[in-house]
Amino acid sequence: MSRFEDLIAEGAAVPTEGWDFSWFTGRATEQRPSWGYARLLADRAAKAEAVLDIQTGGGEVLASVPVAPPVVAATESWPPNVDIARRNLAGFGATVAEVDDRAGLPFPSDHFDLVVSRHPVVTRWDEVRRVLRPDGTYLSQQVGPGSVRELTEFMMGPQPASAHSSPGPLATTAGATPIAAASTAEAAGLEVADLRQEALRMEFHDIAAVVHFLRKVIWIVPGFTVDAYRERLAELHDFMERHGPFVAHSQRFLIEARKN
Repeated sequence: MSRFEDLIAEGAAVPTEGWDFSWFTGRATEQRPSWGYARLLADRAAKAEAVLDIQTGGGEVLASVPVAPPVVAATESWPPNVDIARRNLAGFGATVAEVDDRAGLPFPSDHFDLVVSRHPVVTRWDEVRRVLRPDGTYLSQQVGPGSVRELTEFMMGPQPASAHSSPGPLATTAGATPIAAASTAEAAGLEVADLRQEALRMEFHDIAAVVHFLRKVIWIVPGFTVDAYRERLAELHDFMERHGPFVAHSQRFLIEARKN
């Protein structure tokens, strides 16, 4: 069991701050959506005057755009990520506000012509519409229902079809269906211009990658700790040692909506 213990110790020691997944290189893979969110973001940011990135993580995705608009702002709820985002977005002169995921946005109405969000925990469609200028655009890549369900159910057993709580009439949570997101956006007064969905293959090649992933993406196995799930981790380690990668599928959808 020494290899198992070494691997879980390694996975448990990797810092989880920020939204950088480069540590997984060679240890886990995930197919990327065909629409290319970063490319779409860069294209729209180059034409915008003011952009807001909601739940930015460490600001890594927004920081990747080659041309940023004159006004750049972001929100993030986790304090360690706020500091990272401020560093990553400092070159754009960005304002990064610490904001709870379900709270209102601390910006004036009709302030941004582009609002973006990659994998938001909660989407407050009413607040998105409020801060958008007329003819402004919201672009978001979101987590669809049942994402990485194979890993969740291996660790926790069979799960109900929908385990997330209702966030209110003008909001959706991660794991909402694309239809629900589009309906809620329209109820908030936005016009949905684009909606696409894909299931994407994931492979985990060792148990360290599983441990780090579950520590970083906390909604896959809520309350995950190595000690609480050691027996299941040992069984999964044995499976991968004998049979190769553990395969799961992430669910993603792209939604683009406009304020008329």
